[in-house]
Amino acid sequence: MVLPTPCQAILVVIQQTDPAIVLEQMGTAFFHNGLAMVVKDRSVNATYPNTSLSKDESQQKFISDFTMIHALIDHVAHVLPALFLAKIGDRGWKKVPIVVSLFGSLQSSLMLLLVIHFHFPLEVMFGAAILSAMCGGLCSFWSSVMTLSLLSSTVANRSKAMVKLELLCGITNLVANLVSGHLFLLFSSSLGRGTFQLSLSTLLILLCLIHVIVLLQVNVIEREAEEGYQPVSDASTNAPAGMNKVNVLLVYAATMLYTFGHNGAESLLNTFLMKEPLNWNAIQLGYVSATGSVINITSFLGVVVFRRCVGEILLILIGMVSYASGIFLMSFVTTAYMFYLARTLNMFSLIPLPIIRILLSQQVPASSLVVTFTSLHISMKLASLAYVPAFTEIYQSTLSWFPGFIFTLSSIVTVLGMIPISIIRCRSHRRHQYERIPGN
Repeated sequence: MVLPTPCQAILVVIQQTDPAIVLEQMGTAFFHNGLAMVVKDRSVNATYPNTSLSKDESQQKFISDFTMIHALIDHVAHVLPALFLAKIGDRGWKKVPIVVSLFGSLQSSLMLLLVIHFHFPLEVMFGAAILSAMCGGLCSFWSSVMTLSLLSSTVANRSKAMVKLELLCGITNLVANLVSGHLFLLFSSSLGRGTFQLSLSTLLILLCLIHVIVLLQVNVIEREAEEGYQPVSDASTNAPAGMNKVNVLLVYAATMLYTFGHNGAESLLNTFLMKEPLNWNAIQLGYVSATGSVINITSFLGVVVFRRCVGEILLILIGMVSYASGIFLMSFVTTAYMFYLARTLNMFSLIPLPIIRILLSQQVPASSLVVTFTSLHISMKLASLAYVPAFTEIYQSTLSWFPGFIFTLSSIVTVLGMIPISIIRCRSHRRHQYERIPGN
């Protein structure tokens, strides 16, 4: 029996990665926002007897220390498991890294729920982070999801597939973050603050896991002339058929600097907003996370609009300028309207990384896509060994005289990241001029 067209369309959508992305993003957004608020609640009793810290500074130290340790575990411990799972994925078991990483996310959400309900020590979450990392972490999930999205698209449509993925993540995160603060306070008197939100997070991740195991289909579109595949030239850089190692190193340098500046500041943004004079609560912090989702959407729209008139290099520079200007203004934020003004300047700040991923996908064979994306994720995560403790220590040291100094530092590092990208553009422009002489 032939299914009606609407039913066929629904079945096709269900068998793609889109439902898994929506469920996973919703679940993890509820988890991370809930974890931030649980840490804030526990910081009320934080004391440091051997120091001269005030109560507010003690709470800030407790929150930033926990955030630093949790981030280091999350960013570093998954390196070897993620590489191992990537190898399995490239050998044909594309769904295995996704399933294993979701098991890790499920146990983290469940563990935080137990911490709230049974009043376990907050340090239990460090163990949950280690277990999640042993399952490959979000690195394995996203590397594999991006690979499936790209393999189910033709080479010509891969850039569209990547920006569509970013847009879907942005919209889903926007919805999740807008409601997460309200969910955290729901039934707080009878069940405990955050119980309902973390229960919903656990359920969503479980549904995502079931979807991936039962419904998700791996559809691979054969690449044109795979054996003789050559990298697609970048219109903005006129890339040669062979790999330009100098340019590759410059791109990696720019990526590391941008990651250092962007992630270093973002990791402490909620901590900064929890202190006086802002002292934001769960609902307001949910809105903060929602602004990040809006930036995801505006960055997608920026790619769609700007790509018509500029190349990849200029797109990356536009994104870096957007972030550097907005995060510099964040240094002086003392009111809500100043925060949202700074976030408005950040509206194109997530453009650089998707463009870099698109370029990488055009230069490697399909059999190596999982390893390629996993390696890129791991390189950025390993940078956290430097930026997480560095930014945390600087933030704690400057609390008394300039709490926003870390954002100024982030702006400076982001501007430095523009230098390698600018060098690539100069090298490519010079090579383009040389190549035009014989034709003339």
